[in-house]
Order: sequence, then C-alpha cells, then structure tokens
Amino acid sequence: MSKKARQRKIADNEARSYVKRIRISPQKLQLVARAVKGMKAENAILQLGFLPKKGALFIKDAIKSAVANAENNHGLDIDRLYIADARVSKSLVMKRFRARARGRGAKILKPFSNLEILVREQQED
Repeated sequence: MSKKARQRKIADNEARSYVKRIRISPQKLQLVARAVKGMKAENAILQLGFLPKKGALFIKDAIKSAVANAENNHGLDIDRLYIADARVSKSLVMKRFRARARGRGAKILKPFSNLEILVREQQED
C-alpha cells in the first residue's frame, strides 16, 4: 500500500544539483554560469578556482555536488561528465532603507539567487 516510485525528471545519463537562496544577484551569478556551460566538469572546477568573482565559489560548490550526485546516486563515470546546463533564477529580495538628507529614505535591494547545475555523461564515440 505504499506510493509508486516517481519517474526521474531528467535522463538516466544526467545528474543535477540545486542550490537555493544564494546571497548574490542573479545578474552577477549568470556571468560565471555562462562561462562554464559546456565545459568538462573537471576543467570547470579548475577554472573556477582561479576566477576572481564571488559567484565562482558558489558555482564551483554546486558542480562538485552535481558530480558527487552523479557518481554516488546514479553510477555515472565522473571522468566523462560535462556541464550540460547552468541555470540561474531569481529568489527572494531583502528590502532595506538607508537614511538620506532632509528626512528621506533610500531603498536598498539585496537580491538572492537560485542555481541549478545539470551534468551529463558524454556518450562514447
């Protein structure tokens, strides 16, 4: 009388990681995500280690998590993984106010992002 198992939303040769509420704007995170899209996972991790952007750290951790998911949960070969997709989306926005001259206030928006990394195993040629 238990529930039936759900079908996977992604293919059998894919694995993903999803990171929510990263404290960086989606625009800044998207710059780094576009740079690694299509790269081999191993090369992307090395490249992100030397990239002087804040978003590189978050994307590097998400790629490591996706590779670990691929290896442990789905039995994929980590040497043949590449980044098939890197999606950045908006999350919540913290709103703050700063006091300005003559009793006014200025709105300060502090955006958060969501990040999804999809790694895929390359087919043998």
